[in-house]
Amino acid sequence: MHAIRQYEHGGPEVLLHQEIPDLVAGEGQVRMAVEACGVHYLDTVLRQGFTSAVHQPQRPMTPGREVSGQVDEIGPGVDPAWLGKRVVAHLGLASGGYAEQAVTAVANLHELPHAMAATAAVAAIGTGRTAVGILDLVPIGPDDIVLVTAAAGGLGVLLIQAARESGATVVALAGGADKLTIAREQGAHLAADYRTEGWDSEVRRELGGDVATIVFDAVGGAAGSAAYGCLPGGTRRPVRLVQRRPAGLRRSDQDRDDGARPADARTARRTAVAGDRGARARSRRVAGASRGLPVRPVRCERRPPGRWKHGRRTARSS
Repeated sequence: MHAIRQYEHGGPEVLLHQEIPDLVAGEGQVRMAVEACGVHYLDTVLRQGFTSAVHQPQRPMTPGREVSGQVDEIGPGVDPAWLGKRVVAHLGLASGGYAEQAVTAVANLHELPHAMAATAAVAAIGTGRTAVGILDLVPIGPDDIVLVTAAAGGLGVLLIQAARESGATVVALAGGADKLTIAREQGAHLAADYRTEGWDSEVRRELGGDVATIVFDAVGGAAGSAAYGCLPGGTRRPVRLVQRRPAGLRRSDQDRDDGARPADARTARRTAVAGDRGARARSRRVAGASRGLPVRPVRCERRPPGRWKHGRRTARSS
């Protein structure tokens, strides 16, 4: 099998495409032929060796934590009915997703309907579970005006889709014309570039004097403060999604447009993935996606087999 392997900490150049022995499913495990895997900002943090908030897997390692594909081998104690099924799984802190094969406990599996794309399944099991946790905290109704920062990101587009599904008015904030286009394509009624001075006043004018009732903020800094200023004196609580940047992390590895981070920010992810609640969120998001509820990942890239040669660069920081 082929996999992306990492032997040392560093930039994208430390990720190597190599051939390694096939994996073997152990007791209570299955092996999956991977069709799609998730790629996240957190992967760049782990790649560089920052361990302040997240367990650092032992090296050499294969990065990646969300995978979907077909079960092609079962271990002792696993129901034979799983063999051949299309599934999605979150591998947790073990990693191992950037590969042609992945091994995980059968308890981590979620079976997929035939019509569900592997890419949508990966979005549902990863970012989708965070979205479910957030929406548990702050349900959206048709009378809400929802303001979403970092609206073109993986989480932002799902929050836009959920708000539209609930009948709310959606205001999207993003940096740059391309990202604003993505936000509009996902259903945002208004889209503003938060790097433009006076964007908040323009949004208020476009809304006819109305103000936001919910703010989902994943940017922080001046843009986040201006977003909170769109709330009417705190009649609905803002949800802060930002995480503290690990000390020493290079600005070039930020996937946000604003480097400022509130030091006391709490993340909805912690709520979404804590204990059994995280498992329930994953199940609900996959089940919702299988029923046709919105899960439309917008950043998906297919790479044909053999494109990456041994020792070649395999990923970017952005």
